[in-house]
Amino acid sequence: MLTMKISELPNAQAVFVHDDLDDLSAAVAQRVVELATQAIAVRGVFHLALAGGETPRRCYQKLRELTIDWSRVQIYFGDERCLPVGNAQRNDSMARESLLDHVPIPPANIHSIPAELGAREAAAIYAALLDRIMPLDLVLLGMGEDGHTASLFPNNPATESASSIVAVFDAPKLPAERVSLGMSTLNTARQRIFIVAGKEKRAALKKIIEGTSLPVARVAAAEWHLDRAALPEEKDQCTQGTMRQEKPI
Repeated sequence: MLTMKISELPNAQAVFVHDDLDDLSAAVAQRVVELATQAIAVRGVFHLALAGGETPRRCYQKLRELTIDWSRVQIYFGDERCLPVGNAQRNDSMARESLLDHVPIPPANIHSIPAELGAREAAAIYAALLDRIMPLDLVLLGMGEDGHTASLFPNNPATESASSIVAVFDAPKLPAERVSLGMSTLNTARQRIFIVAGKEKRAALKKIIEGTSLPVARVAAAEWHLDRAALPEEKDQCTQGTMRQEKPI
């Protein structure tokens, strides 16, 4: 594992560069186990919000091979697409296929966003649920090629909302109607981890390093895990490093 200067990514708490997606996924899976163990020891429960998209899939496959007291894990989702339950493009479908169907987690511990009801109704229902348990212990996040995270897109009104859960309309990627954790919910979580892989992410990372205020750059004190392919070319010179000690969550 390699490390970049934290100052190169605004608001980053720590930045780690891995050789490839497999190494990245293994490292993040291990971090989830560490943070879960800490939270369960302190509070008896671990509130985890999963990221959607394709990049986290390998991490979830790695995670199911590790040991966690799943009976004490409560699962939430960073965002969801307004599609019917069971649709293959839903984030909860991916999470079930890659992780949740393979671990002994009680079904009642999995809290899907009811996005099939439409963005406004689903956001209100999910806000009522999360407002009772926040802050979340850990939010896993990805980054889109345009610098969005969860379903908080550049120049979309939902990204500016102060609500804990936001209804998203006119998203630039289909489906255009979604539900997302709000920026305030992301920034009050005890821990935030970005999982970013692939050369398609280089341009967005370069913009962030140069100071562009993309949604991902507004997530505070996050731990970033990148693969080498995602690095802007001029930043692909790193030195050996180790993960720094994190405060217990």
